Amino acid sequence: MRQERIAFVGAGNMAEAILGGLLAAQIVPPAQIVASDLSGERRDHVTSKYGIKATGDNAEAVREADVVVLAVKPQQVPEVLTALQSSFSDKQLLISICAGLPTEFLEARVPARVVRVMPNLPALVRRAVSAVCGGVRATEADLDLTEVLFATTGVVMRLPENRMNEVTALSGSGPGYVFAFIEAMVAAAVAMDIDPVMARVMAVETVRGAAELASQTGEDPAELRRRVSSKGGTTLAGLAAMEAAGFSEAVAAGMQACRDRAAELAGS
Repeated sequence: MRQERIAFVGAGNMAEAILGGLLAAQIVPPAQIVASDLSGERRDHVTSKYGIKATGDNAEAVREADVVVLAVKPQQVPEVLTALQSSFSDKQLLISICAGLPTEFLEARVPARVVRVMPNLPALVRRAVSAVCGGVRATEADLDLTEVLFATTGVVMRLPENRMNEVTALSGSGPGYVFAFIEAMVAAAVAMDIDPVMARVMAVETVRGAAELASQTGEDPAELRRRVSSKGGTTLAGLAAMEAAGFSEAVAAGMQACRDRAAELAGS
């Protein structure tokens, strides 16, 4: 097990996913993790479920930590870090999972070394994609440690920070696109008189199975699509209708809008 003491500032769903992954993988023991949150309900939850210490005092959590995971809403960060400035030192590593906030923004507010991570919601089931980049003070060891910690929730990719808005558009917001696709499939199936419960199970498992096939085979998705699209068959007819309705263009437009919004948040 690692010896670092880890503090979570914010104990919401994403923080819980990460700390749960750390404990499940036995990376650190519960005694070395503390979480702070304004919600007494969240504090009670993580204490009872994971056996970690929880506090309503952010400064108390940060003061004795080697690694601080910043897991609050982006709009709360300026106020939170201003209040914590005297609690940080240059010996600490701050890992931010706050969407849209560049490392430069964080480094201007605390003396700690900074690493930025963009995880996604499947961290809740240990199937996340997390993109990692370091600030100017971050060391190679900091990035290595961050990868070790976040590998407990899924796949970790190291990218330059100037690609983080694109990462947000792809993997950060990507689960939302998939959920919308499943929702649309279920709605169409129900309109075809398939039972709603059965339609949901079939849609979810179809997406799960297709993703697992792509993952396990390592084949190009375009090739897998071609393999399932027999000439003159049903799949080809469905894909042609989707494309005629603007399927690819809609996906591209959605990702571009997401990237642009991430850039706006980074500059705000």
